[in-house]
Amino acid sequence: MDVELLSPQELPEWFVYPEDFLNALQSEVHNIGAAWQFLHGKWLRVRYSGLKKRFPSRDLVPFARRLDCDDIACWERSSFPSVHVVHDFCAPGWEERQSFPSFLAWVSDAQKEARDFDD
Repeated sequence: MDVELLSPQELPEWFVYPEDFLNALQSEVHNIGAAWQFLHGKWLRVRYSGLKKRFPSRDLVPFARRLDCDDIACWERSSFPSVHVVHDFCAPGWEERQSFPSFLAWVSDAQKEARDFDD
């Protein structure tokens, strides 16, 4: 999968894309089913910029969006490399949906959701 991620100049100084994530983009894991889609290019930048404006107290780097709602999977500075699923476009303080200890834990859950979503 050829994707355009945020460049080092666009990313916060604390962040480097996890190897598990980069490996997933190059493997079959990138197909996580109907529920989620990896963000890249223009839409990655739109969501990254929007999250900064909507949740200024959080330092989030998004990487995927859920297709049937406004949930976004992100990394956050305070708990990196844990993954947080936040509900975008809600009032600050109400956005946190779920968290996972790692990208691979999030992928496992996303694939389970995809099976349920596809049924």
